[in-house]
Amino acid sequence: MIIKIPDRLQFIPNMWAAQRESDASLHGKLCVISGATSGVGLASVKKIAAGGADIVLVARNLQKAENVRDIIASESKVNIDIVIADFINLDSVRSTARVILKKYPEIHLLINSAGVFSTKKIITPGGFELSFCVNHLAPFLLTRLLLDRIIESAPARIIQVNSQGHRFGGFEISDVNFEHRFYNGYWGYGASKTAQLLTIWELADRLNGTRVTVNAMHPGGVKTNLGNNNGPLYRWFSRYIISALLKDPEMSGSAVYFLAAASELSNVSGRYFNRTVDEKPAPHAMNRELGRAVWKLSEILVGLTTS
Repeated sequence: MIIKIPDRLQFIPNMWAAQRESDASLHGKLCVISGATSGVGLASVKKIAAGGADIVLVARNLQKAENVRDIIASESKVNIDIVIADFINLDSVRSTARVILKKYPEIHLLINSAGVFSTKKIITPGGFELSFCVNHLAPFLLTRLLLDRIIESAPARIIQVNSQGHRFGGFEISDVNFEHRFYNGYWGYGASKTAQLLTIWELADRLNGTRVTVNAMHPGGVKTNLGNNNGPLYRWFSRYIISALLKDPEMSGSAVYFLAAASELSNVSGRYFNRTVDEKPAPHAMNRELGRAVWKLSEILVGLTTS
């Protein structure tokens, strides 16, 4: 007897599904990538550099970024630049975008990989809940500021490193900073990742006909530094309990490379991938009416529009 698994639970068997690979070249391409000093981002940038693309590392920590540059330079013959940005500060994101636009006439690949998980509610200097700012508003703003250049460089691709964490909970548009609700780190993280997804569908619609695609992906259950900003108890639990169940992020790097380079995805946009498996997100992340509202709110919050 064949048992059909409901769509909302399909992500469970997809965790063990075979991962697709690509050996397509990225020579002549320029890749802008955030969050590449560790974990999924580092594994991704190694693969992309090995594929021949020049790299712009968007990083918060200069020393860590320089270490990554040295690693890549020892393995691949590509150009590597570093631009400093702190995703807690949207003014820093704006400055980063100006630097990139001034220096690079073409951008063929944008990978938003920076992320944060916070067990405590933290409000950024700009007045936003930390996870919402770093995981959604900052990459939303960076993408929008670079978007015209990306379109001019088409064919091009945008990849948002998302998470199955979006299944932790939906996005409450009337209380983005958890001012009227109890804050739980998983709920905050889930809300930020849901906001990401809701705006990706909207961006995909706006990019229709431009030869620029945008997709989101869950990088798999792998070891990363996500959550290392939290207290000693969480760090101990993550290191000795959670990490024991996780895999090497190299598989995530290969998955990101597939989404970045595979020819069969040249016209695929507005999708969510569990590594390389096309998958349906949680229903609350597919609400297009809410997505339009989140898009509009995000534009207002990052200063792209006033109403």
